[in-house]
Amino acid sequence: MKKQVPTTIKKRIMFCSMLFLIVLVALIIRLAYVQIGMGSFLQDKAFEQHTRDRLISPTRGTIYDRNGKVLAKSGSVSTIGVVHAQVTDPAMVAKILSEKLELKYEDVYKKVTKRVAFERIKTKVDKEIADEIRNMNLPGVKVDEDSKRFYPYQSLAAQVIGFVGKDNQGIVGLEVQYDSYLKGTEGKILMETNGHGERREEEVEVRIDPENGSHLVTTLDITLQQYAEQAIEKVVTEKEAKRGAIILMNPQNGEVYAMANYPTYDLNDPFTINDPELAANWHTYTYKEKQDFLNGMWRNFTINDTYEPGSTFKVFTSAMGLESGVITPESEFNCNGSKVVGGRTIKCWRSPRNHGHQTFVQGVQNSCNPVFMEVGERIGATQFHNYMVQFRFKQKTGIDLPGEAVGIMYPAEKIGPVELATMSFGQSFQITPLQLLTSASAVINGGYVITPHLGKEVVDDKGNILQVFEHNKGEQIISTKTSDQMKVILESVVSEGTGSKTYIPGYRIGGKTATSQKLPRGSGKYIASFMAFAPADDPQVIGLVLIDEPKGVYYGGTVAGPVMKDIMANALPYLGIEPIYTEEEQKLEETQTIKVPDFRALPRKEAKILAQSNQVLIEFIGSGELVISQFPLPNEEINKNSKILLYTE
Repeated sequence: MKKQVPTTIKKRIMFCSMLFLIVLVALIIRLAYVQIGMGSFLQDKAFEQHTRDRLISPTRGTIYDRNGKVLAKSGSVSTIGVVHAQVTDPAMVAKILSEKLELKYEDVYKKVTKRVAFERIKTKVDKEIADEIRNMNLPGVKVDEDSKRFYPYQSLAAQVIGFVGKDNQGIVGLEVQYDSYLKGTEGKILMETNGHGERREEEVEVRIDPENGSHLVTTLDITLQQYAEQAIEKVVTEKEAKRGAIILMNPQNGEVYAMANYPTYDLNDPFTINDPELAANWHTYTYKEKQDFLNGMWRNFTINDTYEPGSTFKVFTSAMGLESGVITPESEFNCNGSKVVGGRTIKCWRSPRNHGHQTFVQGVQNSCNPVFMEVGERIGATQFHNYMVQFRFKQKTGIDLPGEAVGIMYPAEKIGPVELATMSFGQSFQITPLQLLTSASAVINGGYVITPHLGKEVVDDKGNILQVFEHNKGEQIISTKTSDQMKVILESVVSEGTGSKTYIPGYRIGGKTATSQKLPRGSGKYIASFMAFAPADDPQVIGLVLIDEPKGVYYGGTVAGPVMKDIMANALPYLGIEPIYTEEEQKLEETQTIKVPDFRALPRKEAKILAQSNQVLIEFIGSGELVISQFPLPNEEINKNSKILLYTE
């Protein structure tokens, strides 16, 4: 008779069988997951453990001005590194590298003996030194390609162009704004190793070439940028001012020709402070203090900072008044030297004298505060605020540079009679210099919003266009009629009013001066500024000059006006805008004599500029670029309006 197995044992056997089956299924699933699901990943990890890779920096794209002149370019240098497992004599390697690379032996030795796959000793090494090290064939020492950024014009447009860090990545300015186009893609050198990290001799190194960056063509013009920088440096130095800035732009499409800040800094050495006093005490500052000072030096005043615009804002109050219909150019006003608003007496800049009876146009020419307070009152707080929003003072301009600030304004419900009065002549709110110039462009270009910009297009090594940056005109925010009226009025400011120091015979220039009192009131600190455009009937260039805290005389017309005149006198002929003299100007010119300048050996463009600055007419004989002779000869006396013949080849 068979002996029966107890039920409890049967259950245990069944449980173990089930458990074994479950574990077996789990192992099969896990194995399938490892083989199929993680196979690719594990293969990559295995490959990584048996390979050593060294990165190859791509060559960063070049930045050009609008005429193809190089603003920023990368040159070939090298990176020196070591593969720890391949170094046979660390002390010898550290000694040689420290001497060749001018580094401390102790620091190099630590890196050479560091137990990592690959350690960089120094980047941006000049090719000559790198070649010396390469030719020594030191075991474990690797010399790889790298690139270094060079700025041929050093401090030119420094706050606009910006610079790159040690890894060739953009940090500020256009370098960071267009980094995705300029940087390219890194390459690699792959080397297979054994379990000890040593190179397998039977395997060759595998090279994956880098993809170099594309090139950026900007709207900047080196010649105009140089004019602007020379002009602002001169006036800031002479007036012992805190700082200054100049912007030149096309008011029709927003192309920025020049954007100059002073003081500036050397793009090839951006971490050296430009202030002698700070430099002398640099070792005493904390890291944060040093970084704050450097950030201030790199700062682009024209877009990163806001200020009270003062009387240049009267351009917009004028446009608002004309557009809303509360005034006409012939509207009459009376200035008693002040105006009482909300129980508060607000003076005209001319007080205690006054402007007396005047038309609106004369009020603009005189920059009379009571006239604009009256215009603001007629417009009303709500509509005035709406117009400021319409003129884009509550939003960024959209310029292709990082860190743009935005205007600071009262909300509509907080604008009382006093606030409205002071806002009408440019106080009690803040905007950036670029906001003012961009909105002023709309006032004179027919009323259309534009987007200021510096990026024009991206090209490859052969000059093929890869991408064009389109910036079409936006909506029309004032009528063509109002825009035409404003051009005539602002031209009269230069020909007859406070902007007379910018008058240039033969050119129709419009503009507006400003003397902005800085906060706190009564500090005795001002910003002198001048906004101008030309030709007045068909504006092709608009500019803004700002001088922050000039010493002595600080009036915009007196301080900034002559600067704008010098810039326009150079920029207009350079842009191909020829003078057209009125009959009166012609007669005046013919009665004055000058000595003939020496045009010989000058290119055509420079000859045109020299002629304009000396107020003489020239005619080119021949189709060449260089002036080889002239008639009359240099230093002969002629009438200002006489023509000089320049022979070219």
